[in-house]
Amino acid sequence: MKTKQDKKAYSPTSTTFQLNDKNYYSNQANWHFQSKSIFWNFMQCEAAALAQLKHEYQPFSNPTPLLFGNYLHSYFESKQAHERFIKANENSLYKYGNKEKGLKSDFKQAQKCIKALENEERFRLLYQGQKEVIVKGKIFGVDWMGKIDCLDLKHKCFFDLKTVDDIHKKHYNKRENGYTNFAVDRGYDMQMAIYKELIKQTFDVECTPFIIAVSKQSTPDKAMLSIPEWRMDDRMNQIEELQPHIQRVKNGEEEPNYCGHCDYCRSHKIMNEITSIDDIELY
Repeated sequence: MKTKQDKKAYSPTSTTFQLNDKNYYSNQANWHFQSKSIFWNFMQCEAAALAQLKHEYQPFSNPTPLLFGNYLHSYFESKQAHERFIKANENSLYKYGNKEKGLKSDFKQAQKCIKALENEERFRLLYQGQKEVIVKGKIFGVDWMGKIDCLDLKHKCFFDLKTVDDIHKKHYNKRENGYTNFAVDRGYDMQMAIYKELIKQTFDVECTPFIIAVSKQSTPDKAMLSIPEWRMDDRMNQIEELQPHIQRVKNGEEEPNYCGHCDYCRSHKIMNEITSIDDIELY
């Protein structure tokens, strides 16, 4: 795919950067550390991911799903965290931004999800570890970071909360060469493999990961999911294979590849070739 050239240069950040709760989600942290979300973005489209890191491109996205997830996460983090989240997002959470008008329908649904989990005795018993724990370490020579929803070092396990439209919905996945579940399709098996390794490096404890999924259906479904070791091993092998090139792209040492079909690539596409209808690429 031929595209317009990116003219802005890579600008490195300070080497004295110290990762903490206040800057974990900052762009500066994303330059200093690799993370599952950034790595995943590069796996989808290197050009778009790099442009986003450089603040040259901001993909359009509906903020509601992110707010929905954060509403749930902050509730189970602590009462104080949930109150801070609500206060910071009143305009988005409440009808007309007015608390007296009540929650918007999306967040009434989030309340249903919270109640569905709270009604599960096993969830209440297990989800008792330290919340929102930052972990970091080196994976194949590169600095990585992660944030654990609930870490229980005493029982050597950790939990990640996921909201999903339907736990049992099938997703077509090219790498799987067929249909798979939401956890594999979204790379949550990769995320759990990364977190497991970073926890080991940070605390010297080998922990078992679990995904706690709750659906956004009118009657929420819920499940506690384990991740097979072979899947986590496979994802770590994938990181080892892809990371050298991704790091060189991130550091401005190699040109990014364009996926050719995302919003960013379409916005930079130059129509200077004629293609037969028999040669149209199908995604």
